[in-house]
Formats: sequence, structure tokens, C-alpha cells
Amino acid sequence: MSDELLEVSESAEMSREAAATKLRALADQLSKHNQIEFVRDGVKYSAKVPSKVELSIEIELGDDNEIEIEISW
Repeated sequence: MSDELLEVSESAEMSREAAATKLRALADQLSKHNQIEFVRDGVKYSAKVPSKVELSIEIELGDDNEIEIEISW
């Protein structure tokens, strides 16, 4: 395993329905393929995800509302 860290951050304004579609696509990758794949700058990245993960969900309500979903392993 490499000691290099690959960090990809993405932020975009979209409809609630479009956000749900992106979440469903990620969920499908995790449940059907046991990995996630994405393309950045023409390079395809893939990360295998083990059968057991830690899921953290944080909801913040106030002036700015936020739902943060984190999956780690």
C-alpha cells in the first residue's frame, strides 16, 4: 500500500433530486461491486471497500443546515 494520500473533494449546487441520484449511484457501487470508482482529469480511480465499514451520519440544523455522511474502513 502506498503512503501517498489521494484526497478528492467535490462540491456542486444541484437539485435535491440530483443529489439523491448521486447518493443512490454511490450506494449501488458499494452494495453491488464492493468498491467505488470515479474519474478525475481523465484518470480512473478505484477503491475496494471491505464488507464491514463504519458509517457516521451527522445532522446540523441552524442558520445553515447540513447532513454529513462518512463511511470509513
